This record gives sequence, C-alpha cells and structure tokens, in this order.
Amino acid sequence: MTDDVRNIVLGVVAAGISAALGWLTRTYLWKRRLRRKQVFFGLPDGSESLLVVNRDPAASEPAVHRFDVFALLELAALIKDCGAHMQVVTQDMVHQGFGERTEFCVGGPGSNRRMVAHMAAMLPGVRVNVDPEPGPDRGAFQIGAERYRMDPGVTEYVLLARLTAGDRREARPAFLFCGQRAITNQAATRYLARHHEKLARKHGTNSFVLLLKVVNSQAYGPDVVELVGDVTRAATSPLPAPAATPRTSHRAS
Repeated sequence: MTDDVRNIVLGVVAAGISAALGWLTRTYLWKRRLRRKQVFFGLPDGSESLLVVNRDPAASEPAVHRFDVFALLELAALIKDCGAHMQVVTQDMVHQGFGERTEFCVGGPGSNRRMVAHMAAMLPGVRVNVDPEPGPDRGAFQIGAERYRMDPGVTEYVLLARLTAGDRREARPAFLFCGQRAITNQAATRYLARHHEKLARKHGTNSFVLLLKVVNSQAYGPDVVELVGDVTRAATSPLPAPAATPRTSHRAS
C-alpha cells in the first residue's frame, strides 16, 4: 500500500468516526432534552393525558371558540412530541380526581367548570369577574391585592399555571390556561410551547403561576406576550381581608 492510498484510507476512517461521534452526540442531546420535557410535563412514553375543553360563552349552543381550538392544537403537538396519548373531554364531563393524569385545562371560570374547581381548590388568591354585563371590571383579574383590567384587543391578561397535588412524587401536574378572552388562552399555550425549557430550568417540577400580558391582539394576534410576573405566592394564598371601615363616633354635646 502506497502512502497516498494509506492517507486516503485513514482520512475515510477518520471521517466515519467523526460522523458516528457526531450522530451519537446529537442523539444523546436529543434524548436528554426529551426526557427533561417529559418530566416537566409529566408525560413519560405511552402515558395518558387529559385535554379539558371549555365552551364558547357567546354561542347559543355548545361550541368551542376558534382560538381555543388553536390552543388545543398547540397542546396536542406538545403531547405528541413527548410520546404520550391524550383524551379530549368537555369541561362538564370530567369526573375524576387531580394528579392521576397530566391535565391541560383551557378557559376561564366563565366558560370552564373544571377551571372553577381548580381555582377554588388551589388558587384561593385569584378572583375573576365573570359578570356578563358590560363595565370596566368585566373579565378583570384580582390576584392578591392587585387588580388587572382588560382593554379588549389592546391589553389583556392570562394566567399560566403548573400545579401539582401535594408532595406525591408520582402525581401528575395540571396546566391551567385561564385567560380574559379566548385569544389569550392561545397566547398562553404558545408561550408555554416556546418557553417550556426555560420554565423547567427555573421551576423544575414545582408549582408556579405566571401572569402574562397579551399586547395588541387585534393587530398581532396571540404572538406578542409579556411576562408581568410570577404571582405564585399571591395566587396560592387566601385573598387579603378587606380593610374595615372605621366607625364614626357620635358624642353628645
């Protein structure tokens, strides 16, 4: 074998080894990212999950708003990526406990009974104005002592929460998407899809409640979302008692 042939053979072998190492590295990194994603969502291979669908309160018959349908599609893609299965259930047909399966619950308390139950049990510091009458507080959030009013199409808010039941390691989380309008529900699911790795690094498998602001949805749809803050402590603590009204003292002259 001449030196030229030997060099060619060695080059081919080196290229093959480099390609194999690169493939192994990419496969390892992909599997590690997938495992982290599965842990964060509580969706190991072949596991079952629940998609709780709300109803469109503006419709005369049971229906789902188109933006909520888009939100469900975003979630379905996440579930499929984790290699898990899903069952789609309407908000009035869920008759099971919390923590048995990973749950994705879409819609505010005005359109989703399941959301009402979750908020009463786990978010005592949150109140949502579900009064259908027009007014400045329609759809407003109260979180602790703060109030967040919406300006439809301009400034709207949505809660994105990951909640777990107690300290059971095997308990599956519930993800809540509680928005002031249907488009904000989709904005929250899209935010979760884009930022789940960052959220997993920050929160791990702990519960959290984030308040998001959807900016100018009439122009940008669900794409422009700002994080207002982590409101976990306020949302999971009882609402502060209203200040007592001082009594007027009347003394006889």
